Amino acid sequence: MDDMFDVAIVGAGAAGLAAALVLQRAGRSIVVLEARARAGGRAHTFEARGEFPLDAGCGWVHSADQNPLVPLIEAEGLTLEKNGANWGRQSGDQGFSAAEQKEFAEAFEAFDARLAAAAIKDADAPAANYFEPGCRWNGLIDAVSSYYNGAEFDRVSVLDYAAYLDTGVNWRVTSGYGAAVAALAAPIMPRFSCPVTGIDHRRVPVRLATPQGPLEARAVIIAVPTNLLAKERIAFTPSLPDKTEAAAGLPLGTAEKAFFYLEQPEELPIEGHLFGRIDRAATGSYHTRPFGRPYIEAFLGGRNAEDLIRAGEGALSAFALDELSALVGSSFRRRVVPIAETGWGRDPFALGSYSHALPGHSAARAVLAAPVAGRLFFAGEATHPSFFSTVHGAWASGIRAAEEALAALPPLGL
Repeated sequence: MDDMFDVAIVGAGAAGLAAALVLQRAGRSIVVLEARARAGGRAHTFEARGEFPLDAGCGWVHSADQNPLVPLIEAEGLTLEKNGANWGRQSGDQGFSAAEQKEFAEAFEAFDARLAAAAIKDADAPAANYFEPGCRWNGLIDAVSSYYNGAEFDRVSVLDYAAYLDTGVNWRVTSGYGAAVAALAAPIMPRFSCPVTGIDHRRVPVRLATPQGPLEARAVIIAVPTNLLAKERIAFTPSLPDKTEAAAGLPLGTAEKAFFYLEQPEELPIEGHLFGRIDRAATGSYHTRPFGRPYIEAFLGGRNAEDLIRAGEGALSAFALDELSALVGSSFRRRVVPIAETGWGRDPFALGSYSHALPGHSAARAVLAAPVAGRLFFAGEATHPSFFSTVHGAWASGIRAAEEALAALPPLGL
C-alpha cells in the first residue's frame, strides 16, 4: 500500500523544515522528502580540520535586529556574534586608499539613490542602466552585486532590487548558521536521498513519485530551488507552465566560497576585509580571521564565479590565492593551506546560490508563491516578496505555505 499523509513536503531546506515544524505542531501527518543525504539545503555547516565550523552556504543572519530566527537561535542556547560586517572597508588600505574608499562609497550611494528613484516610477529595467557612464567604480559596484545578488546588475531587476528589505544589521552564529538551522529543525526526520521526480495533482490525494516508491498526500508543499523548477526536474501532471516561467525569471545566481587556513594568522587582522581588485567586477571579497579564527573566507560571485565553477575543482581557490598574493606578497601562498571550496553552481540539487529577478520579472515571486487548486503550495526564499535570498525569508515562506495548506485541509478527524 502506498504511504498516505496529510502533507508531503518536497525539500528539507529552511523553507521545508519550517513548514514541517508548523504542520507537526498542528498535529498533521507529514513526510519531508529530501534529495540530499542531509537536511538544510543551502544552509550547511561543516568542520574545518577538526578545529572550527565553516558555513559553505549562508553565513550571515541578515536584518538581525528584526530577524525572527534570532530569538529561536538564542533559545537553542547558540551564540550570536553581534559585531557588524566590514564589507565596505579595505584593511590596511592595501591597494585601495582611504580617499578611494570614500569615493567608492559615495558612488555606490548615488547609484542606489538612482535605482530607488527609478523604482518609484514602477518601470522595470536592468539595474545596470543606472550606472553613471564612465564612472571608475562601476566595476567594483558590479562585483558587490555579484556577491549579494549572485549576478551583475545587468541581470538584476530594478523593481526587485528595490523590494528587498534589509535593516543593515548583520550577525553570525558562532557555531555556524547551517548548524543553527539543523538545530531548530531537529524534531523533523526527513526521508533522505529521496528526490521527488513527479507530482500528479489531477485529484486528491496528490500522488508523488520517488525512487523509494510512490506516496500520496492531501496537500504538497514544494520547497525546492527555482533552477530545478525552471528545468522541470519535477514533472507536474498536469504541467504548470506559469510556475516554470516564473522560476525561470527568478534564477539562482552564482556565489561561491573558498576557505584557506593561515599558518601565520597574525599577519592579517581579525575580522578584516579585502577586495582583491578595485578596477573590475571579476574580483573577490576576502574576510580575514572571522571570529578570530586562523582562516580566510573568500567570496566570489557572478560571471567570474560561473567561469571558475566551469573550470573545475580548484579554480576558485587558485583565483583567490592569486589575488591575495598580489595584495599581501608573493610569498603569502606558501603560508596558507586550502581547506575547501564550494560548488553550488554545479550542485545537482541547487544549481546556484540564491535568487534574483531578471529585468522584467519582478512580479514572478508572487506568481511562484501562489497556491494551485488548494493542493499545491510553494515555498522557498525565491517566493518571499521582500526577504528573498535569505534564510529568514525561506523560513517565513515555509510558515506561510504551511498555514495555507492547513487552511485548505479538512479538519482533523475527517
